[in-house]
Amino acid sequence: MSHRFAAVDLGASSGRVMLADLSGGLRLTEAHRFPNGPVRVANRLHWDILGLYREILTGLRAAGPVSSIGVDSWAVDYGLLDESGGLIGNPVHYRDDRTRGVPEQVAALVGADTLYDVSGLQVLPFNTLYQLLTDRLDGAATMVLIPDLIGYWLTGELGAEVTNASTTGLLDVRTRSWARPLIERLGLPAGLFPPLRRPGEPIGGLRRDVAAEVGWSAPVRAVGSHDTASAVAAVPASGPAFAYISCGTWSLAGVELPDPVLTPESRAANFTNEAGIDGTVRYLRNVMGLWLLQECMRAWPGSDLGELLTAAAAERPFAAVVNPDEPVFLPPGDMPARIAAECRRTGQRPPSSPAAYARCVLESLALGHRRAVRQAMELSGRDIEVVHLVGGGSYNELLCRLTADACGLPVVAGPAEATTLGNVLVQARAAGLVSDLEEMRSLVAASQPLRRYEPSGDDRLWDEAAARVF
Repeated sequence: MSHRFAAVDLGASSGRVMLADLSGGLRLTEAHRFPNGPVRVANRLHWDILGLYREILTGLRAAGPVSSIGVDSWAVDYGLLDESGGLIGNPVHYRDDRTRGVPEQVAALVGADTLYDVSGLQVLPFNTLYQLLTDRLDGAATMVLIPDLIGYWLTGELGAEVTNASTTGLLDVRTRSWARPLIERLGLPAGLFPPLRRPGEPIGGLRRDVAAEVGWSAPVRAVGSHDTASAVAAVPASGPAFAYISCGTWSLAGVELPDPVLTPESRAANFTNEAGIDGTVRYLRNVMGLWLLQECMRAWPGSDLGELLTAAAAERPFAAVVNPDEPVFLPPGDMPARIAAECRRTGQRPPSSPAAYARCVLESLALGHRRAVRQAMELSGRDIEVVHLVGGGSYNELLCRLTADACGLPVVAGPAEATTLGNVLVQARAAGLVSDLEEMRSLVAASQPLRRYEPSGDDRLWDEAAARVF
C-alpha cells in the first residue's frame, strides 16, 4: 500500500500542492507553489479561481501518483453554480466591501443573540451569510465553498465539508447541520446548500478528464477543509491544557473544546465556535495577523524581510501600538498610512521608519494574541499551560518571543506546515496509518522541528500598552 498523500493547500496569498510520505516517518515535499492574489474588476475584488485550479492541476501532475488527495483553503468565500453545474462568475474576495452595513441589518432582523445561539459565530463583515445576502442569486442552484468547489471540479461530486461550513454563519453549532429555520428566516433558497461531509469521508475519484490531464488517478477525500481546522489538528500538544495561534495572513487564537461556549459574555467578546476534527470545537477569535506587515512590505518595494525584522528587534519597545483588529486595517492599500493615522487618533506619535513600523505591528499582534488567549481561558474555563504558535508566523522569532512575553506563557513555535500536516494526517488516518487525533499530534511532535520561547517580559508594560488601544 502506498503511503503517499497529496495536500492542496490554498492560502490567501499563495497556494501549493504538497506531497507527504508516511513510510518510515513523516516527510513533506513541495510539489508546486504558486501566488494567489485578488483581482479587481469593475470596483469588485475577486479571486482568480480558474487560475488557481490550473495551478492545482500543475501541482498534482508534479506530485505523481498518491493514495489520496485532500483540499483545504481559507474560509467563508464560495462559488455559485447553475443547474448544469457551471460556475456563475468568479468568487468575490472576502476583503471586498460589499457587505458594509449588512451585519447590522441581519442583527436587526434576527437578533444578535438568536444568531449567536444558532451558529455560535463571531460577527465578521465577510461571513458567508452576509455575502450571500448581497449576492445576485438568480439562476444559482448551489453554493459551494472554495475547497468544495475545487473538489467538485476534480471529482464531479458536490458537498460541503463541515469545518468550513461552520464558518458560514448558517450551520447549527449544536447539531452540525444546516440551520434551516435561520436560512428560511433570512430568505435564502433552501436548496442552495449541498449535503454535508465530515473530515475523512470519501468525496470521489478523479474525473476521467482530470486523471488524463495529471497522468494518474486517485480518490479525493474530505479533510478539515478550513485551513485552520487542519492546522489545529496538527498542533503538537500532549494534553488539553494548551492554546493555539494559527498565524499567517490571519492569526486565529483560541482553545480546543468538546462543546461550544454560547454565553452572552462569549458573544460580547466576539468569540467564535467553529467545527474542528472529531467533533471538537475551535473556540477562537480572529486577529488581523501578519496581513498588516505584508501590506506594509508592499508599500516598501525592495525591502528585505529578514533585515527588517533584525532592525525591528533593536527598536525601542512600545513606542507605538495599535489595535490590529480595527476595521480600517481590513482592506488592501497603504497600510503604513493607516497605522500612522490610528497612532495619531490614539494620541501616539507614529513610527518614523520601516523598522519602527514593523516593531509596532509585531507588538500590536502580540497584544492581540494576548487578549484573545486570556479571554479564551476566562470565557471557556480552560486552564492553559502553553501556547502553540503554528503556521508561517512560527518562522518569525521576534513575533514568537513577543507573544510569549505578552501572554506570560511559554510559546512552542511550529510546525510552519501545520495546515498541510493536518490535511495529510486525516487522509492517513482514513487509510489506517494512524489511529486518532492524539496519535496524529504525537507524530507531528516527533517529526517536526519545534522551538520553545519562555516568557521574560514585564506584564505591567504590556498592561500599559494594551490600555492605549483596547
